[in-house]
Amino acid sequence: MEEYEVQFVDRGDREARFVARPITPAFANGIRRAMIADVPTLSIDTVRVIENSSVMFDEQIGLRLGLVPLSTPPGDFEIGDTVTLSLDVEGPDTAYSGDLVSSDGLVAPADGNVPIIDLKEGQRLEIEAEAVLDVGREHAKHQGGVAVGYRHLQRVEVVGETGEFDDDEPQILRGVIEEAAAEHAVATDGQKPENGNLVATETFDNDLSKRYPGKELAVTDVENAFVFDVETDGSFTVDDLVVQAVGTIEDRARELKEAVQL
Repeated sequence: MEEYEVQFVDRGDREARFVARPITPAFANGIRRAMIADVPTLSIDTVRVIENSSVMFDEQIGLRLGLVPLSTPPGDFEIGDTVTLSLDVEGPDTAYSGDLVSSDGLVAPADGNVPIIDLKEGQRLEIEAEAVLDVGREHAKHQGGVAVGYRHLQRVEVVGETGEFDDDEPQILRGVIEEAAAEHAVATDGQKPENGNLVATETFDNDLSKRYPGKELAVTDVENAFVFDVETDGSFTVDDLVVQAVGTIEDRARELKEAVQL
């Protein structure tokens, strides 16, 4: 089995940028689709309204609650499993996602400061809700990967000097470059340029002329190397999202192999 290499350019719990290689464009798109559609998350699906004396209809409250991201521990639940949450807030006050009380200690709102409704004096909202585990291809509220994209990794090479009378125009490039001409590069990111380094173009304002002043450049795509930009809604970390997405691809491949061999 071919081994894959993953290098992180930026890494956080909810946002990350990494390079994966060697993978084909089809496999890169498969990973993207799996992160969006195949990784299950918990989301509020049904709401029982006990009291709602606010100015907002029950259905509107339900829609807002369905959009509250809930922490979803990987592997602890199966598709269709439910968790009960309750909320009881009396005005004058604002009901926030953090006011939701979960029956399971592993499940809680990913953000506690999502406003649900502003309650005036004498108004009250009391509900019980059922969160269900499902996948994004069934409903967008179950998409843990809220922003997932990829593009080719690009390599920049110096092919000459700019002419003495050439216009000094910006050379805009967005994404990540693999340093291939470090001896000509200006350390705009505070680190010593070295060949093979992965450099985000934001560090030099996306302008290659600032990274390689006075140089004529050639930009090429690195074959079978893709830069992924991933952001989650907080249901789980980027690491968990990626690992689970790749796991779903592996599961489908195994199922196909078994079906073909029958």
